[in-house]
Order: sequence, then structure tokens, then C-alpha cells
Amino acid sequence: MRVGYLGPAGTHSEEALRASSPEGAVAVPYPTIYDAVMAVEEGAVERAVVPIENALEGSVGITLDTLALDAGGVRIAAEVVHPIHHCVIARGELSLPTVVRVVSHPQATAQCARFLREHMPNAEHVSAPSTADAVLTVCGSDDASVAIGSRLAAELYDCHVVAEDVEDHPDNVTRFVWVAPADEIEDPVGDAKTSIVFWGGGDQAPGWLVRVLSEFAERGVNLTRIESRPRRTGLGHYMFFVDLEGRADAPAVSEALAALRVQELRVLGSYGRPPWLH
Repeated sequence: MRVGYLGPAGTHSEEALRASSPEGAVAVPYPTIYDAVMAVEEGAVERAVVPIENALEGSVGITLDTLALDAGGVRIAAEVVHPIHHCVIARGELSLPTVVRVVSHPQATAQCARFLREHMPNAEHVSAPSTADAVLTVCGSDDASVAIGSRLAAELYDCHVVAEDVEDHPDNVTRFVWVAPADEIEDPVGDAKTSIVFWGGGDQAPGWLVRVLSEFAERGVNLTRIESRPRRTGLGHYMFFVDLEGRADAPAVSEALAALRVQELRVLGSYGRPPWLH
């Protein structure tokens, strides 16, 4: 099985893939989350592992948008929750107050915001496509730059760990999802949840969203997450992403979904943990 992920080697996505992949899986790095998901859509890989939600910074917008708008033939097949521990990484030893530049993925920088304010308040923040890209950039520089990345990346690229566990909360975790072609999804094992996205059909009318969500409440379907994101069709129009308990074909869930009065409804997947981890 070929599995795409946000590369290069040494990202937290690769860590999550390593921790949850079946024996014999071949990891294939891609430059962006979008590219990793679309590689499944286009058949270049059989699966991909991508981040969808972080405990400190919330949902990963590009993952949600790609699944909702671009990868129509891809569904969520499983999820894994992986601890995220960030390190300050440099080419060699240095003192934190002397750092002039911090390079990392914006999600990682945000997850370490308090540490950066306290220890490197004057450093410039530079965005990178991934934490591993940041480590590669810094390890090739000759100034007082550091990257925020994983210990794995520091080891892979022979860099120095200046400080570790610099995330703002010790319980920092990210929910990653395994995505697969829609026609290759296996039934989830054990407890399952379903992710959906819907929009339109009177979304600017008073009480519209309340009426939509009441279809779940009336049937006792518990919602575990709800979030809105722009539909990209004009100001004031949104997509609503919902996670709920139960499979899409469970009686109460299927009845609620059938009752929704919306313009567009897409089931992004019914899933649990990867079956090979049970």
C-alpha cells in the first residue's frame, strides 16, 4: 500500500503515519496536504494520512476544503489521534535570546506561541510548507535561525535540538485521518463517527441552521463538532462541517440525514480507528 503524507520526511504527519500504518506500507511525501489528498483522488497512491484537527489550533482548513470541494471521490476511512511535541531545532548550539528568525509551518508556530513570545520575542517568524521543510531550511543556513519541528526531523537531517516540548500545552494532540477512494472504504470496526458537510437551501434565513441541526437532536444523534467555513461563492455563504456519533447507515443517523433541507449534503466518511490497530 502506498500512502501519501505532507512531506518531506520528518513531519508530524509522517510520525502519525508510522504510528498507525499497516505492515508493508510505503510512505510517499507530497509538498502540501492538498497534493496528498488529491493523489488519492487521482489514483497515484492508495491512501493518504492528513491532519484534520489540532487540540490547540482547531481544524485544518485545507483538509476540510479539499475533502468538501475538490476530492469528490475520496472519503475518510479511519482516524488516529497522535501526540504532537515540538522542538526548537538549529544547525548547532545557540542561545535562544540570540535567535533572529523562527521558521516553521504556521500551525506549529501557533501551537508554540507562548514559548516564542517568552524566549524569542524579537525573532522574525517565517512560514514554511511543513515543519520538516523548516528544519531543512534552517540546517542549511549560516545565521542564528531556528526551526520548530519534530525530533524525528532533527535526527533525519543531523541537526541540533536546542529545546524540546515547547508546545503551549502538554496535551497537544492532532487528529489525523486516513483517506481512501470512496469505493474502497471498509465498514468501521467498533464505535464509529460520521463526518458530513452541507450548505445552501436557505442558509441566510432566520433559524435555518437551528432547523437543520434539530433533525439530529430530535433523533438523539449526538454532534461532537460543528464548524463553518466560507463556500468561496460570496461573502455570507458558508459550508457547515459536522462530526456526529454513529455510522451514516445507522437508523437514527440515516433518518436525520434524509430529513435535512439543504442544497448540498456530502458524507465525508463513517469511520473509527484503522482496522489493523484493533
